[in-house]
Amino acid sequence: MSGFVSFVSAGPGDPDLITLKGAARLQAADVVLYDDLASGGILDKARKDAHLVNVGKRAGRPSAKQDYVNHLLVEHAKTGVRVVRLKSGDSGVFGRLEEETSALRAAGIGFEIIPGVSSASAAAAAAAIPLTRRHTARRVQFVTGSDVTGDLPEDLNWSALADPYATTAVYMGKRNFPELARRLIDRGLPPQTPALLAESVGHSTQRLVRTSVSGLAGLLQADPGMGAAVILYGPLAEE
Repeated sequence: MSGFVSFVSAGPGDPDLITLKGAARLQAADVVLYDDLASGGILDKARKDAHLVNVGKRAGRPSAKQDYVNHLLVEHAKTGVRVVRLKSGDSGVFGRLEEETSALRAAGIGFEIIPGVSSASAAAAAAAIPLTRRHTARRVQFVTGSDVTGDLPEDLNWSALADPYATTAVYMGKRNFPELARRLIDRGLPPQTPALLAESVGHSTQRLVRTSVSGLAGLLQADPGMGAAVILYGPLAEE
């Protein structure tokens, strides 16, 4: 007997931002494997008798290894139960979704993917700005600010990232943003390009900092902090 896995994107943290379909799957689940950032009030939507398993990964903290998470998904589903894999933001954006779906495919286990509000969209909404604008911000690009070792990736498309007419969302990039900013400025991005640091979006500790690319680099060089954040830079971040 084989169960079924629902990948539910929880959104940025506010329990009201999970989709109706995602909430329904969470309420019906026998087992919930959840990330650190997809916990708190969102887990209140799960059944009281559901088995909750924390498999979150946070930079600089003890975390579950990805192979172990894959193993748990497969083993729980093999027992025939309904499993929810609860991920923060939108699971398809830097959520290591493909690694987990590949493990399920290899084991012959069915799954579905329920999208959610991405951290970038939530950050823009919290700051009361759009992600695009006719004529001056026609493109949105998502980029990770750290590779599997925690360092700034070396194979980024630097010319695209230095485009002052794009809105760029940097995930997992607080620690490496000073170096990222230096390289972008070296490649022609104006140092005064507007930048927004959106920390703990959707939580009671939410913090928004509006500054410039060079200004934000200086702030994060002095103190990157511990809160999860997404960084937006481009013409709209100054609104």
